[in-house]
Amino acid sequence: MVIRTIKLPDVGEGVTEAELAEMLVKPGDIVREDDPIAAVMTDKATVEITSAYGGTVIWAAQEVGQIMAIGSDLVRIEEDADQVKVSQPAAQEPAPPVEPVREAAVEKPAFSLNGQDDGKTAETSQPEPHRPQTAIPPRPEGATVLAAPAVRERARQGGIDLRQVQGTGPAGRVTHEDLDRLFQRAGQGQVAEAGLSRPTPEAVDTVKVTGLRRMIARRMSEANASIPHITVIEEVDVTEIEALRARLNETRGDRPKLTLLPLVAAALVKAKQSCPKIFARYDDVADEVEYSSAVHIGIATMTENGLMVPVLRNAQAADLFGMAAEIARLSDACRANKAKREELSGSTITITSLGPLGAIATTPIINKPEVAILGINRMAIRPSWNGTAFVPRKMMNLSASFDHRIIDGFDAAIFVNRMKVLLETPAMIFMKD
Repeated sequence: MVIRTIKLPDVGEGVTEAELAEMLVKPGDIVREDDPIAAVMTDKATVEITSAYGGTVIWAAQEVGQIMAIGSDLVRIEEDADQVKVSQPAAQEPAPPVEPVREAAVEKPAFSLNGQDDGKTAETSQPEPHRPQTAIPPRPEGATVLAAPAVRERARQGGIDLRQVQGTGPAGRVTHEDLDRLFQRAGQGQVAEAGLSRPTPEAVDTVKVTGLRRMIARRMSEANASIPHITVIEEVDVTEIEALRARLNETRGDRPKLTLLPLVAAALVKAKQSCPKIFARYDDVADEVEYSSAVHIGIATMTENGLMVPVLRNAQAADLFGMAAEIARLSDACRANKAKREELSGSTITITSLGPLGAIATTPIINKPEVAILGINRMAIRPSWNGTAFVPRKMMNLSASFDHRIIDGFDAAIFVNRMKVLLETPAMIFMKD
C-alpha cells in the first residue's frame, strides 16, 4: 500500500493562497486519476483540482471557506484500493459505543400539566411551586401594577403582560420570583392555559461568508477604502438608440438579439478616442498607470453565487452582433461557473447595469485596478422640452464613477458628456473620424 498526498497546486501566476470553495470527496471515496476532488477560489477565478492518482481517499481537508497556502496538503489517497477495508489506519477505527445517558438523571416535576398532583414522586428533590397553577384574572384596565423597574423590563422583553401576573410581594407587588415561576410554567406548556402571553421564539440563522461572496466583499471593501470616488450622473435621451436597436433586431436573421449593452460598448470604443485617460489601470503599490491601445470591457454579471465581471476583450475589433454573442457566451459561462481565469481579468473599464430593476441613479464602485466604471440605470418615458412643447421621450441616467487620484473632475465631465452625445446621436458611433 502506498499513500499519496495531493497538495494544492500553483493555480496562477503570483497566487500564493486560495480559498477552499468546495470539497468533492471525503474519506472512504474511491477516485480515479483525473477525477475532480476539490474546487478552490482565488481573487481571479474558481479552479477545479483533479486527482493525480487513483485509489481510496483516507483524508481530505474538509473545512470549506478556509484559506490554504499553495503547497498545503489537500487530499491523501491510498493507492491499493483492495486492501483499504482490511487495514484501516488506527485513527479510522470506530470508537467504542458511548453509554447512553440515563433518563433518571433528568429532573422530573412532581405535578402534571393540568396542575393536579398525579401521585408520582420526583426522582430528584425539587421545590414544589407554592402557588396554584390556575389562570389569574387580569387587573382592571388602568389598575396600578406594583413592580420594580427591572421586573417591568424583564416582563417586557419576555412578552408578559404584568396585569395578568398575580404578585406575591408586599401589597401584591410582582417580583422576580413570580416571573421565574411564570417562565418555568412556560417551559412546561402552561402559559396559554394560564391565559398569559408567550413570547415568540426568535429564529436567527448564521451563515458563514465564504467563496465568491467573501471575495466580492473583500474586493469591494478594498476598492471603497483605497479609491477616492467621484461620481457624475447625467440624463440621456435614448429614444434614437433604442429605435436603432429595434430596427437592427428586426433584420438580424439568425444573429443574436441585441440588447443595449453592445451599443453602449460600441460608444465606449468611440469615446476612447477623445478620452483615453478614462481607459486605464492604476497600480497604486508601484505608482504606475497603464494605458492600453485595446479596449477590454468588463461586463458586471449577476449569478447565483454573486457578482462576476467577465471581460469582453478587444471590443474595438468587434461589430455589434459579435459583441452581443460574446457577452452572451461570457454571461452563460459565469452563471454555469465555467468561466476561465483569463476571462475574468484584464478589463480597462466596466459596465454595470441592473436592467429594468435599476434605479433612477446609482453610485457604482470602481472595479480595481480600473479607474472608471459606467453604470446604466433604468429607462423611463419622461416629458422632454423640444423648444416648442413637451414631448414623451425615452430617458435614462448614466452614473459614472472615477478614481479621483487619476481622473480629474474636468476629464470625468468630458467623458460623461461624450457618452451622452454618442448615445443621443447613435450615427456618430459608426462614423469614421
